[in-house]
Amino acid sequence: MSQTLIIGYGNPDRQDDGIAWHILAAVARYFEYPLPSSWEEGFQPSPQHPNLELHFALQLVPELAEHVAQFERVGFVDAHTGRVPEEIHFEEIAPDLQNSPFTHHLTPATLGYLTQSLYAAHPEAVLISVRGYEFGFAHHLSEQTSALLPSAVNTLIGWIHDDQSA
Repeated sequence: MSQTLIIGYGNPDRQDDGIAWHILAAVARYFEYPLPSSWEEGFQPSPQHPNLELHFALQLVPELAEHVAQFERVGFVDAHTGRVPEEIHFEEIAPDLQNSPFTHHLTPATLGYLTQSLYAAHPEAVLISVRGYEFGFAHHLSEQTSALLPSAVNTLIGWIHDDQSA
């Protein structure tokens, strides 16, 4: 199996913006990883799956490029709003320097661009994003986004298993 990194990002204190944390926790259970007590603790490696690493962050930052460069495959997991038509969106990501109107916003494509430019690495990358409906100050997901959780988890696990060298 190829070295695979899954990076989930979002704010678990803002309801559906924290969907990535819930997806990573479900993937951790599926692959028998020790579950952290909170998103701040981080995921420990699994002896049964040494080629798979799970990482959660509040946002993507340029400093992640060095870590991403060590992997052959990277899956990004995030929430999206109604601007994306599908409730569960899956797309391949190509490195691309993208401008953002926000000072603290880095896209997976821009992180890929930094990884390629700084470390001459170009891991296969995908983004799985799930429709968020409520972004209030709460730790629970909305009913609509909770209903999407199993399908999103299955999509990610399917991509992980799709590695033909497994």
